[in-house]
Amino acid sequence: MGTSSNFGNMFSAAGASAFLPFLPMLPSQILLNNLIYDLTQVAIPADKVDDELLARPAHWDLREIRRFMLTFGPVSSLFDFLTFAILLGGLHAGAVEFRSGWFVESLATQTLVVFVIRTHRSPPWRSRPGAVLVAAVLAGVVAATALPYTPLAGPLGFTALPPAFLAVMAVLAVTYLALVEVTKRLVLTPSDLLRMAPPRAARAPGRRVHRRAARFSTGRRTA
Repeated sequence: MGTSSNFGNMFSAAGASAFLPFLPMLPSQILLNNLIYDLTQVAIPADKVDDELLARPAHWDLREIRRFMLTFGPVSSLFDFLTFAILLGGLHAGAVEFRSGWFVESLATQTLVVFVIRTHRSPPWRSRPGAVLVAAVLAGVVAATALPYTPLAGPLGFTALPPAFLAVMAVLAVTYLALVEVTKRLVLTPSDLLRMAPPRAARAPGRRVHRRAARFSTGRRTA
């Protein structure tokens, strides 16, 4: 999730820098974005894990990480560019408004996506996340959304956003999560599906012991 998020954000920043006359986000804002994001992910070890993911051992696979990054990173960038179009075309945002809007949208989408990709189940609400993870992620989204309206906005280079943008951002976030869910189903590999399948029922131990003991037992014929 971290590699895909960083790949998508840097791809979006590079694309925006090609046509914007200003930096799409200041270095200090990028660091703050990463700090809030990382603080929300500290709660991942407290999350619940699906039973089917514990039934069979999982192996660390760099190819899976690369495939995940190259798939979900561009999906994240797609919604970043939609946000850019809304900020520039709809709200006629300047540099400060643009950075504020992208900061909020970027942090909301990259933190909320954990509820979709933390499980192989579909739809994702079939797997209940841990309460600590839910609280941490929602706190991060609320903090990022409220930050442009606090006294810290000026020193950090933010400004208050119009309510209309927040409403559009909520719609974009829900649409983004739905697209990630569809993408997740399309890119699941056979090994992923195998881990989702219920494990084979173990043989009854009594039968196995009986079969082994039969090798050493001798029968007596009766007349």
